[in-house]
Amino acid sequence: MTSRYLVTGGAGYVGGTVARHLVEAGHEVTVLDDLSTGFAEGVPAGAEFIEGRIQDAAKWLDGSYGGVLHFAAFSQVGESVAKPEKYWENNVGGTMALLAAMRTAGVRKLVFSSTAATYGEPESVPITESARTAPTSPYGASKLAVDHMIGGECAAHGLAAVSLRYFNVAGAYGACGERHDPESHLVPLVLEVALGRREAINVYGDDYPTPDGTCVRDYIHVADLAEAHLLALDAMTPGEHLVCNLGNGNGFSVREVVETVRRVTGHPVPEVIAARRPGDPAVLVASAETARERLGWHPSRPDLADIVRDAWAFTQERERGRA
Repeated sequence: MTSRYLVTGGAGYVGGTVARHLVEAGHEVTVLDDLSTGFAEGVPAGAEFIEGRIQDAAKWLDGSYGGVLHFAAFSQVGESVAKPEKYWENNVGGTMALLAAMRTAGVRKLVFSSTAATYGEPESVPITESARTAPTSPYGASKLAVDHMIGGECAAHGLAAVSLRYFNVAGAYGACGERHDPESHLVPLVLEVALGRREAINVYGDDYPTPDGTCVRDYIHVADLAEAHLLALDAMTPGEHLVCNLGNGNGFSVREVVETVRRVTGHPVPEVIAARRPGDPAVLVASAETARERLGWHPSRPDLADIVRDAWAFTQERERGRA
């Protein structure tokens, strides 16, 4: 069955990819985005676009919507440390306003874009949903606060909700690819080196207790991530707040990512070894068993080379557009 959905932050990387999947599945989609970090061209053809803030969602949300998929958040860890008030006001205050608008309009389904940053430094891996939550940044803390807020909304008012905690999202889906400003994610940074836009990639620490001494992270293709959101819409239960980790369950080291970029692009990627960054865990890998059991989700693009290949195609296309 098709429905009408509001996608907040749907002009961004992940939100835009999910909006595109919803349109392709035949749903009616409205994207709400203030374009502070998103791009109007990231809104898929066939979706209605409203330029606005989630704090004002009540202006547009009504009972014709079958649910909300919520991606409208600031997500730069470093910036959150320097400007915590920005993250509390938008990520927490904005979500509070959105939940109030949903309650008033009678919209009772929510999929929330959460994050592995809610866990902080793990006590063991792979990380399960029952792991201790101890975020190390205001960004992670703001997302955890929203998870608690959603849990209360489900218990008190019968909301059906799923929080999806992402690990490292990468790859591209058509016109939806990574283009953060400033860029801080490893795959696009290494691709910029391959493209000649950066001289080298900084490797922060090569003495970790991992097979090659560099940090290990769990990478998931953005299209696999998007598919989990559509499955979540059909798996939720009124009054329940379901939390699911999303990852491949396999880790790739920084050096493995760099070597994969060299192989996929055919370009040299010089490395510069730098000091460890404070708070960087050696290994972050997800257990996605809950998503498999409750959502029926299985990532279909787990190979790192496929993830890099799609990201490289997007990067090249974007470079041609600059010419």
